[in-house]
Amino acid sequence: MKERSENTLLSVRSITKAFGLNKVLKGIDLDLDKGDVLALIGGNGAGKSTLMKIIMGIYHQDEGDIYISGDLINMSKPSVALSHAIYLVPQEPMLFPNMSVKENVMMGFKENPQKLEKRLVALMKQLNWQIDISRKADSLSIAEQQLVEILRGLLRNARILILDEPTSSLTFNEVKSLFSIIEEFKKKGIGIIYITHRLNEVFTIANRVAIMRDGIITLEGPVQQFDYDMLVKGLLPDEVTQKSFIKEHEKHIEYDTLQPVLQVKDLCGNGFHDVSFEIYPGEILGLAGVVGAGRTELATTIFGRDTISHGTVSLHGKDITGCSTRKVMDQGLNYVPEDRFMHGIFSILDVGSNTTSSKLRNMSKVFLKKRKERDIALHYIDLFSTKVTGTDQRMGSLSGGNQQKVVIARALATEPTVLILDEPTRGIDAGARGDVYAIIQQLKSLGLAILLISSDFEEVSELSDRALSMHLGRINREFAKGEITQDNLMAAAFGVTNGRAMNA
Repeated sequence: MKERSENTLLSVRSITKAFGLNKVLKGIDLDLDKGDVLALIGGNGAGKSTLMKIIMGIYHQDEGDIYISGDLINMSKPSVALSHAIYLVPQEPMLFPNMSVKENVMMGFKENPQKLEKRLVALMKQLNWQIDISRKADSLSIAEQQLVEILRGLLRNARILILDEPTSSLTFNEVKSLFSIIEEFKKKGIGIIYITHRLNEVFTIANRVAIMRDGIITLEGPVQQFDYDMLVKGLLPDEVTQKSFIKEHEKHIEYDTLQPVLQVKDLCGNGFHDVSFEIYPGEILGLAGVVGAGRTELATTIFGRDTISHGTVSLHGKDITGCSTRKVMDQGLNYVPEDRFMHGIFSILDVGSNTTSSKLRNMSKVFLKKRKERDIALHYIDLFSTKVTGTDQRMGSLSGGNQQKVVIARALATEPTVLILDEPTRGIDAGARGDVYAIIQQLKSLGLAILLISSDFEEVSELSDRALSMHLGRINREFAKGEITQDNLMAAAFGVTNGRAMNA
């Protein structure tokens, strides 16, 4: 912890917080200076979100003090934080679905609406973000919702801005634009707490970094004092050494001796055209691309949620083209969605109910067999080492990484032979990411065929046996194992092959 100075915007001192017997924060000291971008990283359950909610007045600390520009402040409610120009841009969008983009962004301002709208339009132009502000929020993709949340924060003239995983759904160009704005904010003396699980972003945008682990700050200092390996090591418990799940489970696939499990031929639908590929048992087929390439639309169409306009889908040699989601699942294909909050979890229900919700029809014709539900949930809790207090723990109280494990468990409870994973590590930290990678490799070793959709090119290159890239709704390149590199994937995802941009 560095010395407080007249440039210090925010200081937290000896902050503690417990929920029942669970001590989440154990004496946090942290400072944020004018013009700082403080990267805050840590595993799920480290206490990052709890600390930010205390700073925003959503929670109240058990002990400790918060100072704003040297003044002791009782952060008793969010309005106090807002009055001191503190704003939190949440990781998961929290928009009013039946309101327009403009209404969502401008809510709560006392400024003249016409002037505010002009500021909004000017900011969007500066960022080069194209969103129709008259659109209803429920029509936006997860990436567009994220942009709206960021716009809310940027418009508020915050002196202290908290960005929680702001780039998790953004395209490469949108990230560049956001980073340019952050650089401008730094020049204006705005202090930013930047929560991220993408360690490369720490070295790109931050000037200071702090690592939280088990409710305390374990490392803190100027970014130039750290390298990538030091940060990864700092995230792990002292008794744990880093482990490569990839090499441990890697196995060569004998394609000549196998028949494809899933075959997609000349498939066309909303947002994609003439897509053809196949997946084999025990294979991870990566599908790389930027947001808007048509990957999720392809996945939901195969899964029976959207209409096929042309082409065929075959599973185990059986035509499932245009089948309903229920029939597709019955035939052995399941899908883990990108947006787990919108489509993946029932946050008010318990872990057991979430795990078995896709299997209800097969569990009991009249009444739900609670013992069977509990046994299934416990099986996957043990298999994935999910951190829960029990199968009756409310889903919404789990960390992001543990929620994702339950979402994957729910898909597996239907006993699929093909699993589509859409951005499986979106919004989870480096430690939980390793857990999810291990799960994916477990599924591969059991013979599941996996379609791994990701905009994280490192993830695709590490996990995939083969890979496809998607650009403007079409598959534009296939990569064999030895060709899958981040550079190759990025070039193809942006429509560049052999140094030339591809035509749309």
